[in-house]
Amino acid sequence: MTIETAVTALFVPGDRPERIAKAVDCGADLVIVDLEDAVGPDHKARARSCLSSLQHDVVVRINGVETEWHGDDLAALDSPRILGVMLPKAESDASVAALSSRVARPVIALVETARGLAAVDDIAGAAARLAFGSVDFSTDLGCSHKDDALLLARTRLVLAARVAGGPPPIDGVTLAINDPDAVGGDARRALDLGFGGKLCVHPRQVAWVREAFAPTAEERNWANQVLATGQGVARVEGEMVDKPVRERARRILARGCPPG
Repeated sequence: MTIETAVTALFVPGDRPERIAKAVDCGADLVIVDLEDAVGPDHKARARSCLSSLQHDVVVRINGVETEWHGDDLAALDSPRILGVMLPKAESDASVAALSSRVARPVIALVETARGLAAVDDIAGAAARLAFGSVDFSTDLGCSHKDDALLLARTRLVLAARVAGGPPPIDGVTLAINDPDAVGGDARRALDLGFGGKLCVHPRQVAWVREAFAPTAEERNWANQVLATGQGVARVEGEMVDKPVRERARRILARGCPPG
């Protein structure tokens, strides 16, 4: 699994390295070692020091460019186990490009402010992948953390990623950690909008997100019927089938096949 194809991305506090193996064992496609929000100021140095003894491949979310910890975070990113870097509060393509050049690794740009959304088209062109920091975004705008309030932002991320030719973005977190219906419902709505994955804050969310992004039996059956029609115009279940419909069917089936 790569940064571009990951469906589930699970945050782990950087000062709790014993949780990394558990995150890997739960089946998360990406484990994101968090040096930012999950780590208090007094523990930042300890979190950075833990990066030197990584035993698993991870992505690291560093502290933002405007913080006092940013430079020290960059200096700690020398482990070959670090596959990529997540930049919080990404607000320009220049900051993403500068980070990518500095660390020589793919950058996931976390869009979580109004300024970031305003520049998302440029950011999408510079980043390996976009992700949505929905909680911080709603705080920045003073809006609720609900579907209708965040619909415009989510749609903008999906469109920007597509225009830039990048992979579908990763949707933000669901704060409920004991509610499979809430997590699965949020994941399915993200899929419907065109997202390719979802950020997780607890290991048990990973399976619920993966199940939501996998094609249902009904979807697989429909897709197989569509692809069985061959070429040209046909009908399946009373609906017309042509080239774009077949492409949609292929994409549905591909969601159930882990990348090789």
